[in-house]
Amino acid sequence: MVVLTERQTVEYAESAKRRQILEGARAVFLNQGFDAASMGDIARAAKVSKGTLYVYFDSKEALFQEIVGEECQAQAERVFALDSSDYDVEAVLTKLGRDFIGFLCDPKRVSSFRTVVAIAERMPELGKRFYETGPASGIARVARYIEDQVKVGILDVPDCELAAAQFLDSCKSTTFFSVVANAAGRPSDERINYVVDRAVRTFLAAYRS
Repeated sequence: MVVLTERQTVEYAESAKRRQILEGARAVFLNQGFDAASMGDIARAAKVSKGTLYVYFDSKEALFQEIVGEECQAQAERVFALDSSDYDVEAVLTKLGRDFIGFLCDPKRVSSFRTVVAIAERMPELGKRFYETGPASGIARVARYIEDQVKVGILDVPDCELAAAQFLDSCKSTTFFSVVANAAGRPSDERINYVVDRAVRTFLAAYRS
């Protein structure tokens, strides 16, 4: 049986309370949207007092930034954990593309993306943080994988960052922005697989040594 010290017990309780608040805020933002949400709504959803809420977060903007940052980190860890020693580029990019679109088209992610776009003009720092920790980080990770494949002679790519961005954009073709615009629901797995397969084939046709 593991016995926690007093400090560890306090830290665990604080972490659990913080998670409780974030989950409550996430539900409120998803159901009401950013502008309509209030700190009172969030406190009620999280089942904490407003005083406790303000101990952890001083505004709904700070809460939303934390949620967006967590989602970007989750995307990086779940989707872009690429192994440069895996030289089966076709398999790596196929898995990456499918995981990437599946992640992006999750209704919770789509809702956050819409909100960031809607408020980025009046909250440019949030938009900047989202881009740097989300899209830019993903592109950089894919670019590093591509660079490593260039070094061993598997790929011949003059601009790895551009190639990475173009590949990710091609995976989003007909799958993501229609969902963001609420013009269609999540694409089927068959559709995602088809689009990603074409994106991988196009990439390899252009850059395979």
